[in-house]
Amino acid sequence: MKVLVTGGAGFIGSHVVDRLVGRGDDVVVLDNLDPQVHGPEATEPVHIASHVASRAVEFLRADVLDREPLRRALHGVEAVVHLAAAVGVGQSMYEPFHYVHTNGSGTGQLLQLLTEKGKVAKLVVASSMSLYGEGAYECGACGGHTPRIRDEAQLSRGDWEVKCADCGASLTPKPTSEDKPADIASIYAATKKHQEDLAVSFGRAYKIPTLALRFFNVYGPRQSLSNPYTGVAAIFMSRLLNQKPPLVFEDGEQSRDFIHVDDVAEAVVRAVEFSGAGAHVLNVGTGRPVTIRQVAAVLAKEMGVEISATALGRYRAGDVRHCFADARRAEQLLDFRAERCFEDGVRSLIEWSRHEKPEDAVDKCMAELETHNLVR
Repeated sequence: MKVLVTGGAGFIGSHVVDRLVGRGDDVVVLDNLDPQVHGPEATEPVHIASHVASRAVEFLRADVLDREPLRRALHGVEAVVHLAAAVGVGQSMYEPFHYVHTNGSGTGQLLQLLTEKGKVAKLVVASSMSLYGEGAYECGACGGHTPRIRDEAQLSRGDWEVKCADCGASLTPKPTSEDKPADIASIYAATKKHQEDLAVSFGRAYKIPTLALRFFNVYGPRQSLSNPYTGVAAIFMSRLLNQKPPLVFEDGEQSRDFIHVDDVAEAVVRAVEFSGAGAHVLNVGTGRPVTIRQVAAVLAKEMGVEISATALGRYRAGDVRHCFADARRAEQLLDFRAERCFEDGVRSLIEWSRHEKPEDAVDKCMAELETHNLVR
C-alpha cells in the first residue's frame, strides 16, 4: 500500500513511518521541519533520513498548507495518515491565528485535494484528548456526576479538585469514554475538534473509512526536549538534564494518561489496516492515570538525580484536573491495547536522551504565559 504521512518527520510521525516501512508499505512523507520542533538549523528529516536514503520513503519538505507540494504528495496514494498540526495548549492561547490556520485550513486543504484526486481507501487523522476538557467523574456522596467547572475563586484559594454541581463534594475521576461531550478549554483543543469533525464528516459523505484517533499524553524517544510546548515528560526531562527542578502547576496531583509513542504508532498502523467501513472516533490511551508529580519523581529516580519538583501553587488558564482514557473502543475495533507502563516507557526516553543536549526554554515559555495573564 502507498501511504502519505503528513507530519511524518516529527515525533509520532517518524515512529509511524518506521512501522509502515517495516511492513513493506511505500511511504510518502510531507513535513515542513518546523524549527520549534526540529531545531532552527534542520535541513533534513533526521529520524527518517535512513529511509529516505534507501528510497524506502519519498520526502517532501513542505507545509500542509502548500497546495502544489501536497497535491504531488497525494499522487498514487491509497491511504492518508494526517498528523501535521501546530501542537501546544498554552501557546495556542496567544497565537490563535497560527493554530486555527494550520490545523483547520491545513486539514481543509488536504480534504479539498482528496475531492480532486479521487477516493483513498483510508483516512486516519490525529485528534486529541484535550477536546474533552475535564475528564469523566462520579460523585460518591450523591450519585451525581456533573462536574462543576473550577472557577477563579476556587482556584485562587488552592482548592484544586473538581466539585459536584449537585452537592459540592469533590468528584472521583473515572475513565473518559468517547461518548463524553467535548468541553473545549483551549484554542488548540478547538482546532483538534475541528480537524476531527472535518475528517469524520468528509469520510461519511464520501464513504471513505475514516478513523480519528484521540491521542492522550504521548511520550517517548524523539520527542523534542527543547520545545517548551511539547509533552510534560519531555519538558521535565529537559529541566532535569539542565540540573533544574521540574515546575509543577497546582499541587502536582492532577492526573493524565501517558502513552508511549511505540503504542501510539501501533494504533495508527492498525487504523491504516482497519478493514471495516464508516467513520469512527477512538481514544488512544492506556486507561491508567499518572499524576504530574509522579512523572517528575519517576524521571528523577530513573535518571539517578536527586532533584524534586517545585509545586508552584499556581494554575494555567484552561487546565483540567484529571483526564484518562476509557480505551475499550480501540480494543474492540482495532484489537489495540497499550503495552507499556509508564515506568518502563520512561527508560526508553532516558536512554535516547543520553545523546541529546536540550535547551531549557521553560523560563521563556513561563514569561510568555505570564505576559498574557495565562498563569495565575
